Amino acid sequence: MDFRKLFLHSSLLVLHFAFSSSKDTITINQTIHDGDFLISRENNFALGFFSPGSSRFRYLGIWFRKVREQTVVWVANRDDPINGSSGVLSIDQYGNLVLHSYHNLKVPVWSTNVSVEATDTCVVAQLLDTGNLVLFDDRSKSTVWESFDHPTDTMLPGMKLGLDRRTGMNRFLISWRSAADPELETSHFRSTQKDHHRSLSTGVQNIFGEAFLGPGKVMHIYSMLVLSTIKMRHMRHTLFLMLRYPKSTPRSPCDPYGHCGTYGICDPEFLSRRFECDCLPGYEPKSPRDWHILKDASGGCVRKRLESTSLCGHGEGFVKVANVKVPDTSAAVWGRGKYIYVRVDAVELAEIAEKWNGFLKRKDMLAILVISVVSAWFVIILFTYLWLKKKKKRVRNKWNKRWLDTIGTVENQVEGSMSHPEIAFFNLSTILAATNSFSPANKLGQGGFGVVYKGKLSNGKEVAVKRLSKDSGQGIDEFKNEVLLIAKLQHQNLVKLLGCCIQGEEPMLVYEYMPNKSLDSFLFNETRRSILDWRKRFDIIVGIARGILYIHQDSRLKIIHRDLKTSNILLDEEMNPKISDFGLARIFKGDQTHEKTNRIVGTFGYMSPEYVVFGKFSTKSDVFSFGIILLEIITGKRNNSFYQEDFYPSMIGKFPDFSGKPPEI
Repeated sequence: MDFRKLFLHSSLLVLHFAFSSSKDTITINQTIHDGDFLISRENNFALGFFSPGSSRFRYLGIWFRKVREQTVVWVANRDDPINGSSGVLSIDQYGNLVLHSYHNLKVPVWSTNVSVEATDTCVVAQLLDTGNLVLFDDRSKSTVWESFDHPTDTMLPGMKLGLDRRTGMNRFLISWRSAADPELETSHFRSTQKDHHRSLSTGVQNIFGEAFLGPGKVMHIYSMLVLSTIKMRHMRHTLFLMLRYPKSTPRSPCDPYGHCGTYGICDPEFLSRRFECDCLPGYEPKSPRDWHILKDASGGCVRKRLESTSLCGHGEGFVKVANVKVPDTSAAVWGRGKYIYVRVDAVELAEIAEKWNGFLKRKDMLAILVISVVSAWFVIILFTYLWLKKKKKRVRNKWNKRWLDTIGTVENQVEGSMSHPEIAFFNLSTILAATNSFSPANKLGQGGFGVVYKGKLSNGKEVAVKRLSKDSGQGIDEFKNEVLLIAKLQHQNLVKLLGCCIQGEEPMLVYEYMPNKSLDSFLFNETRRSILDWRKRFDIIVGIARGILYIHQDSRLKIIHRDLKTSNILLDEEMNPKISDFGLARIFKGDQTHEKTNRIVGTFGYMSPEYVVFGKFSTKSDVFSFGIILLEIITGKRNNSFYQEDFYPSMIGKFPDFSGKPPEI
């Protein structure tokens, strides 16, 4: 006997190394040791040895291959675990799958226990992609044994539960004792032999399914966990199904079977009451104390004992109870429930009718109250919306009137009128369409007035839109100067104003578009300054001088610009200079030569000393600024630049002191 044991042990070791763990079949000459696996063809399931949870015991089982967390669906030796990794699975000489331990090769731990007369090569065990472990005759292809006929605690697609009257086999599910112990638990699902009853011997309360009883067979509809598909199966008897739900799944208080006892009704939407249980019409709690005080309705309900009970045919009737989901019914959820009719005594019927009428009256009053409250809130919201809209419009109109009144006031101070044929008032919608809603891609630059955008009108004409920002240092006076002065000044070296827009809180000016932007973008740019040869610089100087001479002397208004600088000299396509930004300009009367102000505005480096120190300005102030521009054009250097590393206190200090010595520029 010892020799035979040693021989079997050695044979199993040799076969272990010859066996490939990646196959889905095992033959009579192959074995599976602890650490080897059978993998189904599509890699859906695996068969091998495992230890559940924190257990040190080993079990032979089948689990999902593609699920990250190991989910076991079938266990062979659930009541006889193997201590250590000594387990080995093989097919014995009788064609049975046999599980042994190296420590005891005589007594199998588990076996399929079927009677098959087979040769050494005719019986094969295969793990299918359905999770079914099948033992079949390789010659006749007939199934000898399959794990689907011996389920543990999980039902898979293609598996059948219930009693097969032809074979006498009763398939049912039995839960694990714990997460770390697959041993048989006392709770299980099984079918009953009775024709009109279905029994459940379990403490588990998550049940989903409905059986339609008929002569000879039952159709069962069920939902699968993990695969989440709905399957239909025909069986010869009543079928039950247990699903394992995640712990986080919310449970209704009405899920436990018989929660409200016999003749009781459980309403999961019991927010309007203190207790979810109620009795059928004509019934009352069997134990009022348990029902109302302890909130325990398991005792159920009994028929009311009325003082006067009517006889049959003397006024009794049926009460309709709607939206009922009877036990073991799931289709009622899809079909909005079912109806049941309860026969009650005439007296009880009258009381129910009276209560129902009272309920309808209360329901009508409640509906009227709800409608009244909702209507009141709707009216309040509507009036609030209209009031805010009117207020916003009033503020906008007030803002627009402020601009118009300001412009009209200045009109009276100068000659002419605002009806200049070249000036137009643009709608805000036109400006938004032209600038693509002030897209950042159309932004040309930003100054003291605000941001300048490039736009294109519907007629294809390109324009520059200067948008006054509420946070800018300029305001109504600057805007009015821009509109009135440029509108009345027409010269080839002055930027042409096409119109304005005063809708909204940010007024805008619309100019002709200067494609070459400002003069400083050429002078102080290392690559672009080469475009300005001496001839072009001379023409620019002459053009600026002509523009200044026009506003000082040749126009019908004598105007001091007060903010002449290279960034306010724009260049058209042919590099012709045009003076812009008249927001700080002042109008002088015919005999006026100078003026004094306490508000010093302008750009440092371009303002004359008497203006900076004493606030005095005149035409000489613009001439001083022109001189600085002239020096910047010639030298290509910025006066008092914030961008130069070697800061010059003033470019004026670089020029002659009349000693005859030439300056260094």
